[in-house]
This record gives sequence, C-alpha cells and structure tokens, in this order.
Amino acid sequence: MVLLAGATAGLGLYLLVKVFLQPTPSIAASLARLDAARGSGTTLGLMAADDAQIGALDRLRFVIGGRLEAESAARGWQLVNVRANLAILNRSMAAHLGTKVLLGVGTLIWLPLMAGVLDMVGLGLGTATPALLTIAGAAFAFFLPDLALRSEAEERRRDFRHVMGSFLDLVAMNLAGGRGLPEALMAASSVGDHWAMARIRQALSNARVIGVSPWEGVSRLGKELGLEELRDLASALALAGDEGAKIRMSLMARAESMRRKELADVEGQAGEKSQSMLVAQLLICASFLLFLAYPATSQILNS
Repeated sequence: MVLLAGATAGLGLYLLVKVFLQPTPSIAASLARLDAARGSGTTLGLMAADDAQIGALDRLRFVIGGRLEAESAARGWQLVNVRANLAILNRSMAAHLGTKVLLGVGTLIWLPLMAGVLDMVGLGLGTATPALLTIAGAAFAFFLPDLALRSEAEERRRDFRHVMGSFLDLVAMNLAGGRGLPEALMAASSVGDHWAMARIRQALSNARVIGVSPWEGVSRLGKELGLEELRDLASALALAGDEGAKIRMSLMARAESMRRKELADVEGQAGEKSQSMLVAQLLICASFLLFLAYPATSQILNS
C-alpha cells in the first residue's frame, strides 16, 4: 500500500506538471480548439472580459480546463457526446473539464484528511481501507459531472422536442399563408422567447449570414445539439425544396408523430413511477408483517 500510494502521488505530480507546462500546440491543434470554442458558443475574449467578476476557484477551473481541452484537441479526441451535451446546456468544455479535475483532486485530498481525523479519535479503519476508499471516491467524483451532465442534457432535449412540435405547426401555418419555406422557418422561430426557439432562430440567422440554405443551418444545429429530429427535419426540407403543399403536409404529420411519441414517453414514465410506488407499498407491508410476527417468533425461539 505504501508503494501504491507513492506511485499514485508521483503520477498525480507528473500529470499536474504536464498540465501546467506551456505546450507549443501545432496549427491543427490550434484550429481544432478555435472550432470547438466557436461550436460551443464560447470565446476566450468573453472569458477575459468576465475575469474580474469570477472568483479564484473559477479562474483556476477555467485555466485547468483550458489546458486539458487543448491537450485533447492536440491528440484528436473529439468527445462528440460530451460536446453535444454541453452545447445544448450552453456550457463550455473548459469549465466542465476543470470541474471534473477539481472534484477528483478535492476528493483525493479530503478523504485522507477525514481518515486521519478518525484515526486520531480512535476510529481508524487501518491503512488499506482508507486508501481504497480514497481511490474509489476520487474516481466517482471525477465522473460525477459527466453523469449530471448527461441527465440535464436529456431533460433539455425533451424540452426541445416538446417545443419542436409547436415550431413545425407554426411553419405549416406560415406555408399555408403563402410564405416561402425560408421565410416560414424564420417567422415560426420568431414566435416566443423560449430558449429552443432562440437556438433555431440563431441557427437560421447564421445560415443566412454565411450563405447556406436554412435547412443546412438546421442540420448543423441538430448535429451540434445531438438531436436526430432536427437532422431528419433538415433532410426532409432539403428534399422537399419549394413544393409548399407537400412539405406542409409532411410537417404537420411530423408534428403529430412527435406529439404521439411524447405522449407515449409520458405514459411510460407514469407507468414506471406507478411500479415504483407498488414496490414501495409491498416493502412497507412486508416490514409491517415482520413487525407483527417478531414478538411471537422471539418467544417461540426463547422458550
């Protein structure tokens, strides 16, 4: 255990030195980092402008996360799922990676201190058990932000799908009113201030600025946020072109299909919660029966 603790400490020092050293990134790594920052909606200038308003811990988190992001880009690690989850929550990769490292290191420091305090008051657990608990706790703390991120991103995607059904209905209504497809998409996205509508509106505006079709902008947004529904919608829009009646019926049918799927998901979640309540009731009944049977069973065994 002493050798394992020494090896772990040495590995940690090596990783810290490697992270804080100023690397000389290649051109490909620099371009990949700029593309990742542009795709996630974060810029270095914005972080520098807010530098005076954040604390020292947040600044350290951004510094460590930025170095790790640069290293991952230099090694070609795409982290597609993590980037999609961060994009739909409008968070930066640097902040996420920095949070993971700080949580892991903090747990790696805090648990041995608690073990030392327990040892001082006479409640020590030996040497091997605290070391194993520290390693397991640090690993769990390191991956805990990923679990929380995945759960929040899925909740956010469900919210986006709910808004997307209304968006498709609005597009179909605008097409029925005689507008063209690009104008109908922009007009439908301008209704309401929901964050999903704002993201669609921003994607359509960016597509117009860079000179691509609106469905190409929708496809890029679906790829960035990890939403297959948006990519399927972009494919349908690209195939339909300017055929107003056909695309209008297709959009209405797609909206109805999304609402039926959402209703089925809600019913499934309700069924799961009902089963959980039934299991809890059965456990309560079993505990009550054990409570009633314990006195008689105890007298029989003691007689």
